[in-house]
Amino acid sequence: MQPATAHVELENDFCITTRWTFPPDTATGWHRHAHDYVVVPTIGGELTIVHPDGSTTVNTLTAGAPYARDVGTEHDVQNRSDALVEFLEIEIKRG
Repeated sequence: MQPATAHVELENDFCITTRWTFPPDTATGWHRHAHDYVVVPTIGGELTIVHPDGSTTVNTLTAGAPYARDVGTEHDVQNRSDALVEFLEIEIKRG
């Protein structure tokens, strides 16, 4: 898979906001989150989450419907669908 596009739109002492754009057949690559974070889908669709043990979960994202995850989450996020998917990831630097 090709890399998904990550564009940092805002970074300050409080947060890092990154716009992730996933054309078909793209992925984030393996990563571990250093902060708690909130995801706000801007273009809904299906993304496949590959977990450290190799298992997968298909997540259906709905534009405007946020969800949150804890620091330490480790995965590869892949777009195995035929449609563009996009979200804003807001990492919280302090709590």
